[in-house]
Amino acid sequence: MQAIPVKNLVSPRHEDAWTHTRAGEPRGHIDSDSLQELWIHTGTACNLSCPFCLEGSHPGDNRLSAMRLEDIEPFLKEAVDLGVQQFSFTGGEPFVIRDFPRILQEASRHRPCFVLTNGTAPLLRRTEQILPLRESLHPVRFRVSLDYPDAARHDVDRGAGSFAEALEGIRWLHDNGFEVSIARQTDEGEDPEAVEANFRQIFRAHGIPEDLAFTAFPDLGTPGTDDGSPEITENCMEKYPTAESRAHFMCSYTRMLVKQNGRVRVYACTLVDDDPDYDLGGTLRESLQQRIMLRHPRCFACYQFGASCSAP
Repeated sequence: MQAIPVKNLVSPRHEDAWTHTRAGEPRGHIDSDSLQELWIHTGTACNLSCPFCLEGSHPGDNRLSAMRLEDIEPFLKEAVDLGVQQFSFTGGEPFVIRDFPRILQEASRHRPCFVLTNGTAPLLRRTEQILPLRESLHPVRFRVSLDYPDAARHDVDRGAGSFAEALEGIRWLHDNGFEVSIARQTDEGEDPEAVEANFRQIFRAHGIPEDLAFTAFPDLGTPGTDDGSPEITENCMEKYPTAESRAHFMCSYTRMLVKQNGRVRVYACTLVDDDPDYDLGGTLRESLQQRIMLRHPRCFACYQFGASCSAP
């Protein structure tokens, strides 16, 4: 693997750069022929403006447009026909989107659903629309972002009071029968057990169960940037990952819907929507015929850490 300099991503696709590294070696790749999980990006609008946001989301942002139920209904049917096991949702903040409760109602008729949310005011304002989801044919689970076990540090980037609001959202979801887990950020050299013990102490003080699951994420950078991560070659993929670990790359079993310029497109996974080279077509079937080249800088996070946005 060869380190690459920090620069903007290259697009539209140039085949040589898509299939080969800067040193001319064949790139690592993933082939997939099945769909286990379909992600739906509800849009990059958010109530918060976090400087580290991997989507670059903030209030009114329209890099990715807001989804409507009518946009995704054909894809829900196609996904079910392909054997999908779960529908997952990310943003921005999904509960900023007016149609999101309707989307969840429809999706949960067909498969279990998983929602990434910051758990703050947009969710808390929609509790009356969320409660009926308890009666859905399939369960709806939530993962709430709580960056650090330190309210002041969390609120520096997410805004004053957002830590307390997120705890309120977590408590409300749990008290009303929804399964909840936590997304947190990692620090270099941290002791994960100590960090999560600090979270559990906070949970005890706020009447929240201590056994919530955690998913820890590295810094994935902001849209359109390259952090200098090594390039992944075909030789790297043959030499190091096992067949089992290759199966954990999200692009091997997921796809994501995004809406841009009034149309819905299928992208390889949740981490590459800032690069149009990962637009795999207008249908899920079409997308499964595409070889995924591991060219995006965030692909290295999957390679190095086994990072996944999916539920544990």
